[in-house]
Amino acid sequence: MSYKLRFYRFLSVYVWGSLPGIVQRKVSAIYTTIYNKRFSKLLIKPYVRLNYNDPNYLEKFRPASGGSYYQNFQDFFIRVFKDPLNIRSSSIWACEGLLCEYGQVAAQPLVSVKGEKRNLKTIFGEGGSTIPDDYYFSNVFLHNTNYHRIHAPVSGEITRIEHIPGDLVLLRPWIYQNDPSLPALRNERVNVDIKAPDGQTWFLSIVGGPAVGTIVMAEHAGLGSIIEIGQELATFLLGSTCCIASPKPVDQAKVGDQVEVGHPY
Repeated sequence: MSYKLRFYRFLSVYVWGSLPGIVQRKVSAIYTTIYNKRFSKLLIKPYVRLNYNDPNYLEKFRPASGGSYYQNFQDFFIRVFKDPLNIRSSSIWACEGLLCEYGQVAAQPLVSVKGEKRNLKTIFGEGGSTIPDDYYFSNVFLHNTNYHRIHAPVSGEITRIEHIPGDLVLLRPWIYQNDPSLPALRNERVNVDIKAPDGQTWFLSIVGGPAVGTIVMAEHAGLGSIIEIGQELATFLLGSTCCIASPKPVDQAKVGDQVEVGHPY
């Protein structure tokens, strides 16, 4: 690990990570306030030029506010696809981002959280104990540049929605090289279970991080709702990671790959 990365890890894990949750939220609220100001829309075009190779990137989306132009940076951050997802499989990636951890649940190592060893099933809260050992665990990190809406990976019934309060430690997986899912065990998150038509349950954990204003569930995604594959489940107002425990292995992706929302899982 380079000196620069060690220093970054020190600031992120041992300085920011040791702050009380209430302080993390107050600092994060400052970011949220700024990105909701009208002047922040001036950041959008320079941000797009800096981070995307496609000069027509913005043409794929419409403002979340429903207007004809972006009201502020947050309006861009939670942008909406103009066209529906092109679903070509019975299961899809729920979001886009970096696949930073993957493997069979039983094979995943325990993670030390404040001196306590925890199984990754703990991420999924009360439903975690019901996850079979032969399920597969995926952790997708959504960078600031990614599309920040979560979609249903399969069709089915939402059988559980659980909010877990927690910290807002930094999510960057390269800081946690040996345990990239550590933040998901500590941070505030919303867990959603979807029972597919074949009777098998898919477990999702939508994890917040610094500068996350909140995790907003879609209006149609309530407990007991029947949801179709590709339908929107939730939105991140800045931040984020999405963990999935699934009954099937991924098709082709491997750790280090960028996965795309709507593509075959």
